[in-house]
Amino acid sequence: MSQKPAVSLAAVPGRRQKILEIGLEIERRGYPGIYGPSLGDSLSLMTALAAVTSEVELGTSIMPIYFREARDFAATASFIHELSGGRFRFGVGVSHEPALTRMGIQAGKPLGDMRRFVEDLKGTERVGELPPIVLATLRDKMIQLSEEIGDGMVFANGARSYMSHSLSVLSEESRTGDDFFIGNMIPTCISDDRAAAAAVNRRTLTSYAFLPNYRNYWKAAGYEEEMNAVEAAIEAGDMNRVPECLSDRWLADTTLFGTASEVREGIEAWFDAGIKTPIIVPSSAAGNQLKAFEEFFALYD
Repeated sequence: MSQKPAVSLAAVPGRRQKILEIGLEIERRGYPGIYGPSLGDSLSLMTALAAVTSEVELGTSIMPIYFREARDFAATASFIHELSGGRFRFGVGVSHEPALTRMGIQAGKPLGDMRRFVEDLKGTERVGELPPIVLATLRDKMIQLSEEIGDGMVFANGARSYMSHSLSVLSEESRTGDDFFIGNMIPTCISDDRAAAAAVNRRTLTSYAFLPNYRNYWKAAGYEEEMNAVEAAIEAGDMNRVPECLSDRWLADTTLFGTASEVREGIEAWFDAGIKTPIIVPSSAAGNQLKAFEEFFALYD
């Protein structure tokens, strides 16, 4: 039996009870973890899942640190940690400047803000035991900080070919031991129509190509030509050209798409690249979130 990945699960309005049923099915099928993205109220979802599941690991991947005060986050994280019997990981990140600007949030320096947040979180009194803290990472300095002050790290849309460099920043103990979490959220679309599946993932990741921190990461990962082309399109105001700048090579390095066997092989490749917990983010070329999970579950039937 191949190693199974963890799964990303979001509480979509109007479908929340069904989402809990999917969570129970994820546990029943033996997947190791359920991780809630910043989309939706992932802390509420994790609270509900902690109450209805008994074995599967739970986590946020990620919760932006600017949305609530550290003491409030500490109380909620501790509650889920206790309710779940220690199955919860609190994944936190600094989000992205354009998104924060739209919300009227003024962020500081990512490394300094993250260090202060974790200090404040751990310094909160009378909330109970805190769960392991996992930092959202892309570049080397945040990876180093995750090892210094946290209990793990999680990428989103990381480049598999660049993982050997990214993980080399960590100590041998963190890279290979059981105590330090290493995850990556991977957009995934399963379809015999490979071109249609690739198109779904390209649409998913196009919005990330507008974010400077992602472009800088992907440049470092060997996609300078693609990211320079994206920046030229943005500067020219030709936003519709951005998806065309994102090469098939880049897409195959950052996402999973194609037939069931191709996706299974890709998941194994992510394990081999040093990602201890690949986190599949299912999409479908033939339907909605529920269809995507139907296709995903069939991978290991």
